[in-house]
Amino acid sequence: NDLLENLEQTIVPNCGSLECQHDFRTPEFEEFNGKSDSLFFNDGQRRIDFVLVYEDESKKETNKKGTNEKQRRKRQAYESNLICHGLHLEATRSVLDDKLVFVKVHAPWEVLCTYAEVMHIKLPLKPNDLKTRGSAFGRLNWFTKFLSVDESIIKPEQEFFTAPFEKNRMNDFYIVDRDTFFNPATRSRIVYFILSRVKYQVMNNVNKFGINRLVNSGIYKAAFPLHDCKFRHRSEDPSCPNERYLLYREWAHPRSIYKKQPLDLIRKYYGEKIGIYFAWLGYYTQMLLLAAIVGVACFLYGYLNQDNCTWSKEVCNPDIGGKIIMCPQCDRLCPFWNLNITCESSKKLCIFDSFGTLVFAVFMGIWVTLFLEFWKRRQAELEYEWDTVELQQEEQARPEYEARCTHVVINEITQEEERIPFTTCGKCIRITLCASAVFFWILLIIASVIGIIVYRLSVFIVFSAKLPKNLNGTDPIQKYLTPQTATSITASIISFIIIMILNTIYERVAIMITNFELPRTQTDYENSLTMKMFLFQFVNYYSSCFYIAFFKGKFVGYPGDPVYWLGKYRNEECDPGGCLLELTTQLTIIMGGKAIWNNIQEVLLPWIMNLIGRFHRVSRSEKITPRWEQDYHLQPMGKLGLFYEYLEMIIQFGFVTLFVASFPLAPLLALVNNILEIRVDAWKLTTQFRRLVPEKAQDIGAWQPIMQGIAILAVVTNAMIIAFTSDMIPRLVYYWSFSVPPYGDHTDHTMEGYINNTLSFFNIADFKNKSQGNPYSGLGNHTTCRYRDFRYPPGHPQEYKYNIYYWHVIAAKLAFIIVMEHVIYSVKFIISYAIPDVSKLTKSKIKREKYLTQKLLHESHLKDMTKNMGVIAERMIEVVDNNLRPKLD
Repeated sequence: NDLLENLEQTIVPNCGSLECQHDFRTPEFEEFNGKSDSLFFNDGQRRIDFVLVYEDESKKETNKKGTNEKQRRKRQAYESNLICHGLHLEATRSVLDDKLVFVKVHAPWEVLCTYAEVMHIKLPLKPNDLKTRGSAFGRLNWFTKFLSVDESIIKPEQEFFTAPFEKNRMNDFYIVDRDTFFNPATRSRIVYFILSRVKYQVMNNVNKFGINRLVNSGIYKAAFPLHDCKFRHRSEDPSCPNERYLLYREWAHPRSIYKKQPLDLIRKYYGEKIGIYFAWLGYYTQMLLLAAIVGVACFLYGYLNQDNCTWSKEVCNPDIGGKIIMCPQCDRLCPFWNLNITCESSKKLCIFDSFGTLVFAVFMGIWVTLFLEFWKRRQAELEYEWDTVELQQEEQARPEYEARCTHVVINEITQEEERIPFTTCGKCIRITLCASAVFFWILLIIASVIGIIVYRLSVFIVFSAKLPKNLNGTDPIQKYLTPQTATSITASIISFIIIMILNTIYERVAIMITNFELPRTQTDYENSLTMKMFLFQFVNYYSSCFYIAFFKGKFVGYPGDPVYWLGKYRNEECDPGGCLLELTTQLTIIMGGKAIWNNIQEVLLPWIMNLIGRFHRVSRSEKITPRWEQDYHLQPMGKLGLFYEYLEMIIQFGFVTLFVASFPLAPLLALVNNILEIRVDAWKLTTQFRRLVPEKAQDIGAWQPIMQGIAILAVVTNAMIIAFTSDMIPRLVYYWSFSVPPYGDHTDHTMEGYINNTLSFFNIADFKNKSQGNPYSGLGNHTTCRYRDFRYPPGHPQEYKYNIYYWHVIAAKLAFIIVMEHVIYSVKFIISYAIPDVSKLTKSKIKREKYLTQKLLHESHLKDMTKNMGVIAERMIEVVDNNLRPKLD
């Protein structure tokens, strides 16, 4: 801050006091010159770097004169100080609405140079011939050329050696033309840096400053940099690069959906922060292609082999499944039922609960590690190519933070006074309150999950009573819509609706909590908000899946002694084949519904809003609207716009990795969604939203460790899904344990008799009054029913206790989890160790460029010193000669 103040005094030594209430220096109003694509002031020389928009108080139809006067004076003070800081302002009234005023901001050369040094912006020293990006595909160049952007349309950017800008070494930099040395994105970034730190009021010795605070309080309606042209047509100005038009044509247009993204142009136009997001999203989508291919292969393996599924045939066989009477799954209203009514669901289950599921789960555990490690390498390459390897950006405190700095303390390092917003005690209280609020909302989500569970338990009874009760399962409705299926589908839909409602509410709550927490820098703010939002979204989206996968049907007791929720609701049971198919249904509905809902939000809403606004403007005037007014009527992206894009993709990443063992088609759905997502996001940015302020970024920030955490957790969840949710381990135990009495009387490796072996017997006479008092009248001479568990039959000395088969299966499940986890974690560790985060070639390029840059600056410095020494030597010789010659003569 001291450095900035010194620099401000250097730029404007005669700037007046902020508390001055008279003699404001405000911009003059200019008439629009009629050029709709103009990016310059009316003189045609000074480029517009930023636009501020406000509503003229004198034309407002309101009685709040005092408020309007205060806002006007704050704005005048702010604009006066912008002029004092060296910026040029020009005001123009709207051609469509006289109340709107557009203040165009221009940063002259001296201001750009000063703040480029303050912000440590790297700028060109000399052309660089090291960065060659040749294709590594050799003979497949024709194919990669077909997928790449036409270089005759979007020309590759010239590469330069760069260094942080210094005004006193300006001659060392590659300045061909002062007007183009700072590109439009850099100019906008510098101007925004100034706008965010210029003061407009001093109250109680606290400085109030920053354009964000002025926009939030309504003093300004908007602040944004300009797009360079219309997205459908080239600019009329021959000097305009038409980057927006090129991005729309070669990136956002549907016909370019198969092409690679022009990442360099995206980075140049929108900045590194937007560029790194699309680079990550594109790389994630490319890696999903391999996962989708393997997932489809595993799905096809299960689909083609479902007719060979022995245990499913036994369920559907009238002589086996048709003669097995199952016990009621609820009290009083639920009937006895034949096992063969689950025939269709058992066939579907064979598709997903197959050997291919195990192979795919192991593959995905390795795939996610490969993705994360290769992305680190790709990210390092982008850091080199985009010149962010040594990003020297001393992040300033947020204006909202500095505005609350009222407590004076002694800095332990500098031993000087500094202002902080609250004491250590106050900070602890804030952290406690924020943590309590987050915990409360997580409990609220858990309560909603419990509500869904209660709904499942209640509605299952209704469906059991209302749906046809044909014991043999021959009714066509009963064949495809069993009580379990109907309950699962309706509960999944309701769960999705509740998830989206809670999602919308908590987004605002999380922002309020983070604002109350008051992080110091923007990075701290985003990281804090990221952790809160992801923690909430994790519980919100995944809790129902965790319930189905690891809790449903696990603690149900047995028909004579069931377990009750809250002493009232009987616990849910899974189908005889397990809960895997229900988990698949839940994932399909949530993933599909989320993708549809997000596309509605991202595409339809901004398009409709802009369409309505365009209709009103056309109906009011036929005048030509200037570029700044066209951009004002676009939708604002918002500071957290990119945050929500990341969050959406990370939640999808969790679905693809955490529960992929139950749904091998998840990567395919994600792949299709992401291919569309890239172009939808591109379309939004180029056509529907105002241009964002370009920002620097080295990486994807806090999302990287979040993905690494998900990758570690995914190994555990998929191993537990295979062990406890699917029926694979009990089938393997049965298959390999032939001729052993507890496992049946089969004498070879076969699955015949498996269904009969996994269903225990229960004596109908042992039903308690509250459980089932009125046996189904169609049972005939049957005195027992079956249920899914491994317990001793009635009449056994340990009747209804777990048998030895149960403990063997549990031991096998635990052994499988331990082996699978250790194998995959070992492979992950080896892969992480074998693949360095930065490739050897990239390291060499970075070192080579650093060496040449230092050499270039050193040689230039030596040249200047030699030149200066030569001048000094000549003067000394001249002085000596002048003084000694007369004496010698």
